[in-house]
Amino acid sequence: MQNFSVELDVLLSLNGLIGLLTLSILEIILGIDNIIFISIAVNKLPKIKQNKARTIGLVLALVVRTILLFFIGWIAGLKDALFTIGSFGISGKALILIFGGVFLIYKTIKEIHEKITSDHDEIENKNEGKNTFGAIILQIIIIDFVFSFDSILAAVGVSGHVLVMILAVVISMLLMILFSGRVADFINKNPGIKTIALSFLLLIGFVLLIEGGLDVYNCGKPDDQHLHLNKNYVYFALAFSLLNEWFNMREIKVKRKRDLGL
Repeated sequence: MQNFSVELDVLLSLNGLIGLLTLSILEIILGIDNIIFISIAVNKLPKIKQNKARTIGLVLALVVRTILLFFIGWIAGLKDALFTIGSFGISGKALILIFGGVFLIYKTIKEIHEKITSDHDEIENKNEGKNTFGAIILQIIIIDFVFSFDSILAAVGVSGHVLVMILAVVISMLLMILFSGRVADFINKNPGIKTIALSFLLLIGFVLLIEGGLDVYNCGKPDDQHLHLNKNYVYFALAFSLLNEWFNMREIKVKRKRDLGL
């Protein structure tokens, strides 16, 4: 009870509220890749089930991240080597990142292949026949678990107070649930945006692999010798690509109006 009172006092302070706002925005940014994956994954279901699957996926992400916040010590323990290969240590975190990267790359390449080789009607027929609701939810659970590590580590770095972190995760997830349908519709209605989204997921898959490899390299080495990957460049590349596609969409719209004499 005393710990909760301390956490509540921290939350209601000016620094606590600023931290809550900052962390909520950060969680939304870090959740972009999760929203994109869920939007593309549920697109394989009949339209009547897509909204339900999307909501379940994001609620599961909320539940997973909230539970993991209560196991910060366990997450920290995943950084320790489970076994070694030569001078390299293989930790639980590295295995999760590498597995998540391989899984995401495989799913994205498969989606890109279907997009290139199949027309729209063929894709819809395949989606209705081969993809079940449970299979899509299982894929979402797997990727939720992998993406949650970035979210949790960022939350700990910004705040360190469990109540603030939980509220930030809840706020960010509620906002994503509210707007995920619009994001999914926008991605699916614009082929260029969907291509960028798939390319971004492919890049995130390779980032996860690199992070897993760096974790193997860093394991057992002093902190001053650790190598780190700056993922800001990935999000900058996404923003730049989306801006470029927006210019293309505006150009097409203007030319179409001009051709129609509007």
